[in-house]
Amino acid sequence: MEGRREKPACFIVGAGSFEGFLTPPQKGDLVIAADGGYVHLKKQGIEPDVLMGDFDSLDQVPDRELIRHPPMKDDTDMALAVAYARERGFGVFYLYGGLGGRLDHTLANLQLLTMLSRQGAHCHMIGEGNVVTAITEEKIWFPQEAKGMISVFCAGEEALGITEHGLKYSLSEARLTCERALGVSNEFTGTKSWIQVRQGTLILLWQWENGLEEGRINAE
Repeated sequence: MEGRREKPACFIVGAGSFEGFLTPPQKGDLVIAADGGYVHLKKQGIEPDVLMGDFDSLDQVPDRELIRHPPMKDDTDMALAVAYARERGFGVFYLYGGLGGRLDHTLANLQLLTMLSRQGAHCHMIGEGNVVTAITEEKIWFPQEAKGMISVFCAGEEALGITEHGLKYSLSEARLTCERALGVSNEFTGTKSWIQVRQGTLILLWQWENGLEEGRINAE
C-alpha cells in the first residue's frame, strides 16, 4: 500500500467490478464517477467531484456537477473521463470499475492503459482481485513480500529488451509479441524482483493482495 503521493491523482470509477479502494483518494485528488460508477462511490460514502457520461445506466442522476455525453459517441465513459482529467494536467490515474462486466469495455480500458503509458502517465486499473498497469520503456520493481502470480503481455506488435529478474521464470533482453502470451503466469519468489522493457509497451497484471509496485523509473 502506498503512502502519501507527491502528485495529485485522478480516480475514475466506472460501472464494472468494484471491491473497494486499494489506495483511497487523498486531498487534492480528482474523483470522477463515469456514469454508473456513481453507485459504487455512493456505497463508499464518497461524492465525486465530477459525474460524467450518458447516464444510460443510472435510474436517478444526482444533483452534482454533471458533464453529459450523448449515448452515441466515439469513446467510452471511462475514456472521456480520462481525457477530461488529462486536459486538467493529471498524470497519475487509478481506474476502478473498469474490469469485469462487459468484455468490450474491459478491452477498451486496457487500451486506455496503453495510451496513458505511452503519453508518460502512470495508470493502475484495479478490480476483479487484480492490479493492472502498463509500462513503456520503463523498469518496475516489487518488494520481496510480493506473492502469487504476475503476468506480462505485449501491448503492440512487439516489445524489445525485456528483462525479468527475481521471478520464477527469468528473461534477459527478450522479445515479446502480441501473437503469443509467453509472459503469462510467472511467479514471485520471495525476493525483490523487477521487470524492464527497453522498447515498446507491456501490460502487467498481479494479485490485489500485493498492493501497488514498490517503484518505477525510466529503463536503464
